[in-house]
Amino acid sequence: MAVVGPTRHSRVSMSMPLMQGAAPGGGSAAAVAAAAAAAANQHHQAILHAAAAASQNTYFHTPHAALPPTHQAPAPPAGQQQPQDVQPDRPIGYGAFGVVWAVTDPRDGRRVALKKLPNVFQSLVSSKRVFRELKMLCFFKHENVLSALDILQPPHLDFFQEIYVITELLQSDLHKIIVSPQHLSADHIKVFLYQILRGLKYLHSARILHRDIKPGNLLVNSNCVLKICDFGLARVEEPDRSRHMTQEVVTQYYRAPEILMGARHYSAAVDVWSVGCIFGELLGRRILFQAQSPIQQLELITDLLGTPALDDMRHACEGARAHMLRRPQRPPSLTALYTLSAQATHEAVHLLCQMLVFDPDKRISVVDALAHPYLDEGRLRYHSCMCKCCYTTPAGLRQYTSDFEPAAPLPFDDHWEKNLKSVQQVKGQFTTDLNGLFISPLWNRSSNILSKLVLSRLRFQKFKFMKKGPL
Repeated sequence: MAVVGPTRHSRVSMSMPLMQGAAPGGGSAAAVAAAAAAAANQHHQAILHAAAAASQNTYFHTPHAALPPTHQAPAPPAGQQQPQDVQPDRPIGYGAFGVVWAVTDPRDGRRVALKKLPNVFQSLVSSKRVFRELKMLCFFKHENVLSALDILQPPHLDFFQEIYVITELLQSDLHKIIVSPQHLSADHIKVFLYQILRGLKYLHSARILHRDIKPGNLLVNSNCVLKICDFGLARVEEPDRSRHMTQEVVTQYYRAPEILMGARHYSAAVDVWSVGCIFGELLGRRILFQAQSPIQQLELITDLLGTPALDDMRHACEGARAHMLRRPQRPPSLTALYTLSAQATHEAVHLLCQMLVFDPDKRISVVDALAHPYLDEGRLRYHSCMCKCCYTTPAGLRQYTSDFEPAAPLPFDDHWEKNLKSVQQVKGQFTTDLNGLFISPLWNRSSNILSKLVLSRLRFQKFKFMKKGPL
């Protein structure tokens, strides 16, 4: 779908970066672009500050001015305080499978995220899962999907028990933005939703199911650029419908009804359902289906969608179908979606209803969702000056890419998993396949980060975050 050019420019508000094109009314293009960027940056920073204040654990740190490209930040002279832009290393999150710290890369002074994956080789299942996640992080090449920058090299294969991955550092996540008091305009909702679907199209085209799409796994930087992260539960889709897939996936609030009803096999439609729940959450600033148990979760879904037809439950297990048929018939109440907020327009609700369909075979696909008219404005805003695939010429004209939502050039290959039969085989495959991404031991020699920070702080902080539960 093409982005309409100059005729749409006048409709772009100051809440998002303006297209750096010809200035309306004969003004200077550079002046308009500068004013737009300043206004947009001020609005974005207000959102991020509100999001940070709404959470006790600030998630991603605001980037500071670049340090000199030395191996270690220079120490301040005696009696002089440390510069304010030199930020300390600190924990920023604890997920289901690891701890994340914000650290300074001693090679170039950049602030990056350092994720520790502990006890990687406890079992064959866990080691293959971690290996799969790392290979995915190395495979990804997309603006809206987080990828690995580096992997710390283990000191010796015999002592190889933990893995440290370096990724880009972003300031916040969508959960913190949603629960913050800062106003979210329809423009922000559209550009966030567009980026989620854009990244998800790339994943699905690579035959990858994320299986844990939720606001906390959608990172956001100061320019409102969004990246999908946390691929600990991701896997390649299973074409054989007779092969059983685990049901221990997706955070309950965002879990698709087919998984709640015990489906043995599911498709990329489970990710689309999760995006629909997030879309409703962006509109209403509250969780759409917030239940205490999977059974109650299913009841909240049927309260909105109505009792599904028997054919719509063909993927469910027999017990779940019998339970649903015993309950009183409920009519759909989709008109309640209009009451979420003033941003719940007809176009928004129309797209949301196509995402929240009980039968996964009738649920809208990511490609079709991106073609929905509701996202036209989000596409324009993103490609005006937020993306890296388009650029502005010295004359102030915006040059657009030929493919706004690129697919993966090749599907992700997981055939290696079938050949790994032991933990030792997985450990050896780690060093063979990922050797090209292991960074130089210069990181270790230039500072005490690996020995002092990683081995001590991360282990200590692990228990602190475990008490608070997964993020």
